[in-house]
Amino acid sequence: MSHLEPEAKIFACSQSVYLAEKIAKEYGIPLGKITMSKYSDGEFQPSYEESIRGLRVFIVCSTFPSADNLMELLLMIDAAKRASARHITAVIPYFGWARQDRKDKPRVPIGAKLVANLLDAAGATRVMTMDLHADQIQGFFEKPVDHLFASTIFLPYVKSLGLDNLTIASPDMGGSKRAYAYSKFLDSDVVICYKQRKEANIIDTMELIGEVKGKNVILVDDMIDTGGTLAKAADLMIEKGALSVRAICTHAILSGDAYEKIENSKLLELIVTDSIPLKKESKKIRVLSCAPLFAEVMHMVHHNNSISGKFIM
Repeated sequence: MSHLEPEAKIFACSQSVYLAEKIAKEYGIPLGKITMSKYSDGEFQPSYEESIRGLRVFIVCSTFPSADNLMELLLMIDAAKRASARHITAVIPYFGWARQDRKDKPRVPIGAKLVANLLDAAGATRVMTMDLHADQIQGFFEKPVDHLFASTIFLPYVKSLGLDNLTIASPDMGGSKRAYAYSKFLDSDVVICYKQRKEANIIDTMELIGEVKGKNVILVDDMIDTGGTLAKAADLMIEKGALSVRAICTHAILSGDAYEKIENSKLLELIVTDSIPLKKESKKIRVLSCAPLFAEVMHMVHHNNSISGKFIM
């Protein structure tokens, strides 16, 4: 190995070990060893149990709540910096706090920018993530950001279904760009759901822009939280004559009674990645692993190869 190409090692935060193990297996190296010391008051301290001096370190951690996940990632980055790692890449399959990407009313924080600043201050030299809630979050970082798209995972699955009269739908106006990108690749029609909210996570009204009668519809979104939007959209589309409704959501947050909403809805299937671990199983939820995608891109980054070939839309 050239002295210009340091060895790579992969480590994981506590709540992302399930995914990091799959990524490490796909990459072809064992997952690095870490111990976590915990104090009686809840404070914790990570420790690398092997040398990382002069190496490229990948730290896998989805930063979904609680905030302990983000704090653990920051501490692990700081520890790697102080242990003289040459490169420190924060691999964040699900970038939490990304919905706070702007001030949508007075006196609120821009949480996504704050998280970017914290990662930079901790010592991350690169960030790798997937399907950010808003593309412009990449601009919050002063370090390189590899923004991967789960379409690389989802589109082959959609094509394998062999659906006739396929229509791609966006559950809201903000996701129309994603829906049009999918429809262009699949050569299908597009439908947009127009919704108005009373407050966060509570929908007041929803209307369809486009025709779904006689169509097999696939809703696409970056995340599913309470499931209210997708459940309401699926029910409305079936009422309007759709033959079937499926949903593709990269990040399965699934909080509150989301599982019950999905089970009781007209959704035929919900396809998600394993960027966030499922809290429980559901016969309607299919999980496609993002581990092969991350492992391949991490390998390309480590060997300074272009990753543009991994973007199929």
